Amino acid sequence: MSKEIMSEKIRILIAKPGLDGHDRGAKVIARALRDAGFEVIYTGLRQTAEMIAASALQEDVDVVGLSILSGAHMALVPHIREVMNQNDLQDVPIILGGIIPEEDKPALSEYGVKGVFGPGTSMQEIIDTITKIVNR
Repeated sequence: MSKEIMSEKIRILIAKPGLDGHDRGAKVIARALRDAGFEVIYTGLRQTAEMIAASALQEDVDVVGLSILSGAHMALVPHIREVMNQNDLQDVPIILGGIIPEEDKPALSEYGVKGVFGPGTSMQEIIDTITKIVNR
C-alpha cells in the first residue's frame, strides 16, 4: 500500500478505562474497524486517563474510542476529556461503547462524546458514524 493511501486512513485509539476487565467487545470492534480500513491502536485493559491521553497524543489519532461496561462512564469520561484537553487533544472526538442510559447521553455530549454505541449496534453504523465525525 502506498504511503499516500495509508495517510488517508482514519486512526482510532480503542481503550478500556477503569477497572472493567471485559474486553471482548472492544477487541471485536477493533478488529472490525481494522477490517474496514481504519488504523486501530488498542491499548488493552485498565487504562488510566493519563495513559489514554498519552497514547492518543503519541499515536496522533483522529478519534478516541472508549469501551466502558462498568457503569462508571459519568466519572471516567469527564476525567479522560479533562486530561485530553490538558494534552492539547481538545479537538479529538470521543466515541463510547457500553451500556449507557439515554439520560446520560446529553451530558456525555458536553464532554465531546460524538457517538454512543450500545449492545446490538451494527458495525456499519459504527463505521459510518466514525467516518462522518472525522470528515466534518
